[in-house]
Amino acid sequence: MKKVFLIVLVAITTGVFAQSTSKEDLDVIQGIYGKSKKELAAAYMAIPDAQATAFWKVYDEFELERKALGKVKVDIINEYASNYATLSNESADKIAKESLKNSADYQKLMSRYYDKYKKAVGALTAAKIIQFENYMYVTVLSEMQNSIPFIGEMDATRK
Repeated sequence: MKKVFLIVLVAITTGVFAQSTSKEDLDVIQGIYGKSKKELAAAYMAIPDAQATAFWKVYDEFELERKALGKVKVDIINEYASNYATLSNESADKIAKESLKNSADYQKLMSRYYDKYKKAVGALTAAKIIQFENYMYVTVLSEMQNSIPFIGEMDATRK
């Protein structure tokens, strides 16, 4: 009975895995919160009118670069999905390195834009948007991670 349950669970998980990896990271946010990321940022940040132009200019620049990294992240997950059943040492190494580089690139982006935000609207507001961005990043990453099986997970259910 346990084996049957695990096989059904794997079949369902694989279907969800394939569907979720086709989403953009912003679709995940929209699905979780029912609002766009920019709407959430506006509500959370409550930027005073005097700072709004400078803040949103930096935000929009940041989003262009962040979306490119988000697309790379989704592409890496899609690569994993496509190769999950036949992962070799080489393909696993490639995917792991791409994922680590993407995470490092995201942190570099955050660091670079913290300085831009700080210059535009001050350290407190800059720290607040970085905190928001980190929360959004971890939320999307967690949602995506929850929809994909761990390496070897499907093999373990076949035993």
